[in-house]
Amino acid sequence: MPNATVRAWVDGWALSRGAAPPLAEPWGYTVDVGQAGHVTRHVLGATEEQVEEATVRKVADAVSGAGVWLKVFTAPARVAPWLGDGWWVKPGTSYLMSTPLAPGPAPDMPDGYRLRAWSRGGVTRVLVAAADGSLAARGQIAPTGLTAVADQIETAPAHRRRGLGRFVMGTLTHAAIAQGAGTGVLAATPEGRGLYEALGWSVEARLTSARFSPDPLDSPAAPDAPNAPDPGK
Repeated sequence: MPNATVRAWVDGWALSRGAAPPLAEPWGYTVDVGQAGHVTRHVLGATEEQVEEATVRKVADAVSGAGVWLKVFTAPARVAPWLGDGWWVKPGTSYLMSTPLAPGPAPDMPDGYRLRAWSRGGVTRVLVAAADGSLAARGQIAPTGLTAVADQIETAPAHRRRGLGRFVMGTLTHAAIAQGAGTGVLAATPEGRGLYEALGWSVEARLTSARFSPDPLDSPAAPDAPNAPDPGK
């Protein structure tokens, strides 16, 4: 049976990014995204020890088109040997994380910044601008019933260590609770994991991201490859 946190993340991520509704598969989910470097993503529903080599190989071997991503909830070093030619594995380990969303006082805006928050299509977005109007921090959250997926959390390098990440997460949490969510879910980069753990989030599973490129020159690892980063885990 697919992991419930994985299902919550898939549903919320698709809503957050304006992707097609996830299609249930025997092994997990398929989400059509519709971007040149991210046409479709396949997400396995199992996590860690429940991830089976045969399943990963079956899903990966069925892919033949460029711009298809594969998400597997276990360590990259375990998944990489199961993938055939054409698969590029994103360096580093990301993490599926969750937390109870507890109501509390609204976070205070750090001095010298301007906040803009808005909701559209069920997704709440937060923009923190610096005094000159440039981007300081941002993030968004997509509630889907009792869970909400925080997504695209970012703090500009020049504005880090000023409490902006904590402020964005607190603001998004309040918005999700107001819409009835009781549990938060996200996929964290190695760099972001520390912030989320400091805010009470727990790791549910490791996350491997891989992209298929039949042309070696189109691989993100190639020196002259097009700029096609993984769009938000």
